[in-house]
Amino acid sequence: MSVVESVLAQIPQPYRSVAIKHRELIKFAMVGGTTWIIDTAVFLLLKNTVLIEKPLTAKIIAVLVATIASYVLNREWSFRTRGGRDTHHEALLFFLVSGVGVAVYTAPLAVSRYLLHLSVPDVSLFTQEVADFVSGQIIGVLLGMAFRWWAFRRFVFPDEDVRRQAPEA
Repeated sequence: MSVVESVLAQIPQPYRSVAIKHRELIKFAMVGGTTWIIDTAVFLLLKNTVLIEKPLTAKIIAVLVATIASYVLNREWSFRTRGGRDTHHEALLFFLVSGVGVAVYTAPLAVSRYLLHLSVPDVSLFTQEVADFVSGQIIGVLLGMAFRWWAFRRFVFPDEDVRRQAPEA
């Protein structure tokens, strides 16, 4: 019995049926959670060290690092049976969609900082940090994930069951 099968066996009905029906979305969300941790760690590290005065640059770098991890995890796990394109074409589309995703991810932080002026000296340092976290790490990530879920299925991995893997012995 595989790890996935043993985990599924632990889930009571009717939740097991829902998990099986939406397994791709659940895997995508788990990859998103993992890359959110990567994104958050890199963002906070950069923003509080070498890029103190450049939070958008820190956010863009963090998203790019997380995107590389996301490609590998999504291709090999979340969308492992989907495809329909040559690998180089698929990778190019993935990174193009993710590039648009960078704009989606960073837009709430830009609005918070530069339109709403939620930054020092207009607000306290605590308020600035909370606003940066909420806008960049919660709102931006949720909007970016929704966009990427749609775009990956529509453009990057459009065809179902084209990379179906043989069951393990």
